[in-house]
Amino acid sequence: MTDQGHGLLARQRRGIILEAVRRDGAVRVAELVDRLGVSDMTVRRDLDALARSGEVEKVHGGAVASRGRSAEEPGFEAKSGRQSAAKAAVAEAAAALVEPGSVVAIGAGTTAHAVASRLRSVPDLTVLTNSLPVADLLRAAAAEQDAAAPALLLTGGTPTRSAALVGPLADLVIGSLHVDLLFLGAHGVCPAAGCTSPNLAEAQTNRAFVAGARRVAITADHTKWGVVALSGFASLGEVDWFVTDDGLPDADAELLAESVGELILAPHVGAGGRG
Repeated sequence: MTDQGHGLLARQRRGIILEAVRRDGAVRVAELVDRLGVSDMTVRRDLDALARSGEVEKVHGGAVASRGRSAEEPGFEAKSGRQSAAKAAVAEAAAALVEPGSVVAIGAGTTAHAVASRLRSVPDLTVLTNSLPVADLLRAAAAEQDAAAPALLLTGGTPTRSAALVGPLADLVIGSLHVDLLFLGAHGVCPAAGCTSPNLAEAQTNRAFVAGARRVAITADHTKWGVVALSGFASLGEVDWFVTDDGLPDADAELLAESVGELILAPHVGAGGRG
């Protein structure tokens, strides 16, 4: 729903922007233009003002939480309802990459969880994960005596707000194993910073995952493009498959396709999609 931005004072607009940054960790200029009903230039002036006051940090295409807040991340439940149609499309396309009998690693996050939900019937699959929700999902499948339920390996570690197990124990376990295919989500993606997370420990654990994977697939809806979080865990050159939805603008899709092994654009029904 579009707010009547033309009737808002600058202070009110900036309050709305700041609330969105604190809730989501990042905002995109294009989305704010649509939401507030004002020009691109007006949004950029508002972001400049918030950046000068130290409330946000500007990045390509938008802004992220200021350094003091950039390590904060919404919990798993808070993120699970966002971009649900795009995440479902991404998960369907990503799950199609999995071959029976392979060893798959799945990181934390709601998009990765959506991928896991589509792997429960892949024959002879072994899944390594540091995600408590993914582990619960696969344990439930096994409890239902589903003969095709994947074998589950849980890393151990210390849980974060996003229900990821991280830290030295998780990194040690991950570093001792080798997987055929890794699925990771990302809080933000951009050409310079690559794939990023607002949580330092989670980024480190993601780096351990990447180091032990034969192939890496990043699953991220189009709203993550242009967002930079605190800590990077993979460059775009390390990504074999980047799976996103077709809400990604053409110019950004072209840039991304040149930077990763293969770009997969999953069609979905929703605002901003191409089909």
